Amino acid sequence: MIDSIIFDVDGTLWDSTDVVAAAWNDIITRQTKKPSSLTGDSLKKLFGKLLPDIAAVIFADEPVEEQLRLIDLCCEEEHDALLRTPAPTYPELENTLKLLSGKYRLFIVSNCQAGYIEVFLEATGLGHYFEDHLCPGDTGNAKAANISEIVKTHHLQSAVYVGDTAGDYQATKEAGLPFIFASYGFGTVDTPDAVIIAPGELPEVLSSL
Repeated sequence: MIDSIIFDVDGTLWDSTDVVAAAWNDIITRQTKKPSSLTGDSLKKLFGKLLPDIAAVIFADEPVEEQLRLIDLCCEEEHDALLRTPAPTYPELENTLKLLSGKYRLFIVSNCQAGYIEVFLEATGLGHYFEDHLCPGDTGNAKAANISEIVKTHHLQSAVYVGDTAGDYQATKEAGLPFIFASYGFGTVDTPDAVIIAPGELPEVLSSL
């Protein structure tokens, strides 16, 4: 029987890409000579990757050290922007989390920078539903190791992961957990253990696993 759920953030709980694109374009305009041409759709193709990999795509013409400096500035700007203008959560998310939290322990693991999950929790007011969270910015580890760390630290016996990309799927399988594909998100997954087309489907899907 499932006892806990570990969630991805972007493409699973909310879609911050439009807000983030505007914030990153501001940094690009102020800090580089590149055109500030990022869009929410272009970021959807990058979200879920580790930040250094995203930086290597956006700032491909810069040395690695400069890529990392610029992406750090982008992240600082996006945190401020998301606190001013919270990104939209997916439909019925809070009602679903409220229902799930009465039966399951809830956690977050995302491939993001330190502070981003905290921004999500503060901006949405959903922090009280989640026991803990981890990201590479906290641990220096990628998603699979962070999923495993949450399982180990909290003595979870039968956890599942909910995410929206092939990278989420691969990390979940590496960690040895079932994977529920949020098909409304940013990516595609060929062989998930279950599929939801909206957060509100989770309770029924979980009862069948």
